[in-house]
Amino acid sequence: MSNPLRPIAAPYPAHPSDTRKPLRSSRENTAHTTGAVAPGDIAVGVVIGRASEYFDFFVFGIASVLVFPAVFFPFVDRLQGTLYAFMLFSLAFLVRPLGTVAGMWLQRRYGRSAKLGLALLLLGCATVSMALLPGYQVLGAGAIVLLAVCRIGQGLAIGGSWDGLPSLLALSAPVNRRGWYAMLSQLGAPLGFLIACSLFACLWGHLSSQEFLDWGWRYPFFAAFAINVVALFARLRLVVTPEYERELDANQLQPCNIRELLSTQGNNLFIGAFAALASFALFHIVTVFPLSWVMLYSQQVIGEFLAVQMVGALLAAAAMPLSGLLADRIGRRSTLGLLAILIGVFGLFAPLLLGGGTLGQDTFILVGFVLLGFSYGQAAGAVTANFLPHFRYTGAALSADLAWLTGAAFAPLVALGLSARFGLVSVSIYLLSGAACTLLALRANRAMSVHD
Repeated sequence: MSNPLRPIAAPYPAHPSDTRKPLRSSRENTAHTTGAVAPGDIAVGVVIGRASEYFDFFVFGIASVLVFPAVFFPFVDRLQGTLYAFMLFSLAFLVRPLGTVAGMWLQRRYGRSAKLGLALLLLGCATVSMALLPGYQVLGAGAIVLLAVCRIGQGLAIGGSWDGLPSLLALSAPVNRRGWYAMLSQLGAPLGFLIACSLFACLWGHLSSQEFLDWGWRYPFFAAFAINVVALFARLRLVVTPEYERELDANQLQPCNIRELLSTQGNNLFIGAFAALASFALFHIVTVFPLSWVMLYSQQVIGEFLAVQMVGALLAAAAMPLSGLLADRIGRRSTLGLLAILIGVFGLFAPLLLGGGTLGQDTFILVGFVLLGFSYGQAAGAVTANFLPHFRYTGAALSADLAWLTGAAFAPLVALGLSARFGLVSVSIYLLSGAACTLLALRANRAMSVHD
């Protein structure tokens, strides 16, 4: 019997019900035509595109702690204002699957480049609009409503911006290096966080509190618009090429019927949403949540803590290439299972570290970011090989949307709310539940693989 936790690097098996032409291997892809898109070119487009998207989201996440409680929720105490901000934070993840469905419709009707251009325009406009919003003292509840509308716009845009580059990158990669190339599509996360954190740290450290809350916090949102313009041209430069379209068509990476996907591949969609849940649960527990905890309950200087988080982002970026090497050696699913166990163990020490003063909190950040780099480096499309080829494009997008929704959308809200009431043991429970879901999903995937 073959190893049920076989690495993604193995060639995709033909499904019994799939009567379409099988996928070509990367070697066949290369020989198929001159002018084919090189994996390195795809990787550049993926990293640039994802970094800009993550930057937008992290700007909102950091502002939810440092800015929004005072600017948009001054009528409640700091804890309640932060919880309200985290509720708005989750809106983008709630509507992201709707953005994906709408984007698939737009692509079928008007083409991929039109869809991508519209999605990134919406993302940039929603983000820069936040920089122009008046606070609660000027517009009252209307300011909160407008902020929520902008956040929903971000979520719809991210869902609609799916371009298939990560899937094409995985299929174009050498057979024995798919773990490495999968990691490349995730590098945008620590890069986006690093840039966002650096901007806020600079503004926080060089402006007075009043200047920061009056106008300083708006600059990262303006910067997000500029970064999105650069990312848009970088991605369109690749997406609109005939070589890219030819590769997508050859690998059947096109939108499919959503109802057909749910009826025939619903199990794979469900497993895909939970297979990397431990990593998605950890994602905001080491980025957004600890900043709120330090802001509310710690004596540590915020500027210094942001600097520690910047170091953590660098460690995560360094760990991601190592995750690619590990995945190519033992398999991507085995890597996810191993990291889920380590994340669970890390979760057991979360109360001790976060409650242990500056040294403990810094240790939590640095160790957590290393684990995040290893696990999140292999979180993209961990089980999308289970989808039939003509379902993989849409299935990969919706699996990622559901993983963000179930694992990360409410992480800061739940972790802060429960920790404030019941203690930091709530963080342990949250991370342990994510690790358990990942292990159960991988076990279910193993059972399906054996059955197939």
